[in-house]
Amino acid sequence: MSWLGIDIGTSGIKALLTDPGGRVLAEETVALGRAVPQPGWSEQDPAEWWQATLAAVDGLKARAPSALADLRGIGLSGQMHGATLLDAAGEVLRPAILWNDGRAHQECAALEEAAPDLRVITGNIAMPGFTAPKLLWVARHEPGIFARIAKVLLPKDYLRYRLSGEFFSDMSDAAGTLWLDVAGRRWSDRLLEATGLTRDHMPALAEGSAPAGGLSGALRSRWGITGPVVIAGGGGDNAASACGIGAVTPGRGFVSLGTSGVLFVSNDGFRPNTEGAVHAFCHAVPGTWHQMGVILSAADSLTWLAGLTGRSAADLAALAEAETSAPDEEIFLPYLSGERTPHNDAGARGSFAGLSHLSDPARMTRAVMEGVAMALRDCQQALLAGGAQIGDLVAVGGGARSRLWLEIVATLLEQEISLPEAGDYGGAFGAARLARLAVTGEDPAEVCAPPPVAARIAPRGDLIDAYAAQHARFRALYPAIETARRG
Repeated sequence: MSWLGIDIGTSGIKALLTDPGGRVLAEETVALGRAVPQPGWSEQDPAEWWQATLAAVDGLKARAPSALADLRGIGLSGQMHGATLLDAAGEVLRPAILWNDGRAHQECAALEEAAPDLRVITGNIAMPGFTAPKLLWVARHEPGIFARIAKVLLPKDYLRYRLSGEFFSDMSDAAGTLWLDVAGRRWSDRLLEATGLTRDHMPALAEGSAPAGGLSGALRSRWGITGPVVIAGGGGDNAASACGIGAVTPGRGFVSLGTSGVLFVSNDGFRPNTEGAVHAFCHAVPGTWHQMGVILSAADSLTWLAGLTGRSAADLAALAEAETSAPDEEIFLPYLSGERTPHNDAGARGSFAGLSHLSDPARMTRAVMEGVAMALRDCQQALLAGGAQIGDLVAVGGGARSRLWLEIVATLLEQEISLPEAGDYGGAFGAARLARLAVTGEDPAEVCAPPPVAARIAPRGDLIDAYAAQHARFRALYPAIETARRG
């Protein structure tokens, strides 16, 4: 038998096929486009998701036809928060409004006013990226479309509908809608009513590791699959990635230095900290929750500096490696796209401070790395304030290729970070693990085990005090700059 994980990202669909033990047999990625009809808007056509999914699995059939024929389970992972609106005939009513769409900022305030207990129920602040404010925007600006809505689906769950004809979501993805009672792992009638909806508009709920649909006979024939195929509940992208990296038991987590930055930790209970702009969601495995601190420009900050200097990010990282190891005068605030944790400030902007005639590309690169690491320390403090217990951390994302950057992060977090052996442990891989669980009923902690460790990055004990002092300066800059910006 084999397991298939399908991850719907913002930039592409990835399909990954694994053998019974979890070894990757074949993978295929198909690019997606994105529309920006107005500044701050972000949309995709669900039909493009579906065509890309067909093309990706067709590619797997071409690469590994016999393994695909033995498929017994599919897991789905995906970009969270996107509003996919269907009419009573199951037809898409408008382009999906994505996670990085900011049009619904006014509706956030209206939603919190209509449901003053929203933060208590969901464990999250109403932000434009979440799904519920988007529906209020549609109701206000496109009332004809809103009146025709029969189902609201998240992106990966639209793919499930096309694969199976069934309407399901999982707990982790549903937690990002602002309609879920996150502690109770059920839809909240109170919050649905605040957006003019009912449970009839929602898909059924399942745990990420439980069966939630089955592949249609037509698609089994198309791909030469010999038997029935269970579709697992799956997970939101970070929860599914956590299943891939082995962060499914309390205290285990990961730090991601991707385009954005994430500090993720699994919990045995619901532990919100809305004052610190922490995301508190259900995990993709039963009886487990997770917290996330999110910064919006991590490796993207280094990419930005590379563009300014005319060098590659890798070249800049090499320059920084050759510099002095202690923090210099330069301090960088990585708020190029605003910030989530802990400030929840879409208007925040990046800044360099402490520049001098000594500030060269190497020192500025190191300041960027330090600024991202200090923002992750802010995330750590917000998670701890919310009751998290952070144990083992694994590094993921493109920035994790820089040992220096990981060492800076480890020193600021005062915590060892494991670097896994080379491999793909992302959303598609985690989704394939969830597919296996949905079929076999095995223990998630055993199936979703951590990958082999290539290296362990320890904090620099001789620099902990210096970085703590630098972090205090970093923390003082944001309120000073914001006071000046806002007058």
